[in-house]
Amino acid sequence: MGEVAEILGENTSAVRYWSNYFEKFIKPDRNAKGNRLYHPEDVETLQQIQFLVKKQGLTLEGAALKLQEDRRSVEGRVKALTILKDIQARLKEVRKAL
Repeated sequence: MGEVAEILGENTSAVRYWSNYFEKFIKPDRNAKGNRLYHPEDVETLQQIQFLVKKQGLTLEGAALKLQEDRRSVEGRVKALTILKDIQARLKEVRKAL
């Protein structure tokens, strides 16, 4: 849970809440201690939820509807945003090197 929260830049309680609210889309396994073990697909779904809620300003209910109706467009936007952030980080590294 902590690793996923760090990837998203969110606190663990938000990730836990989203996991519980969007249980139709996110199905983490649990280890013997009961800790959630997220799959890469779950992390992608959480990134999509974060995009819809934090960037698009949708409610949790609205985000669930959007994921159910038009998931491909959300996936594309999140991937594009991730690529752009990666490019930005690389450009900052190049600027520092100059």
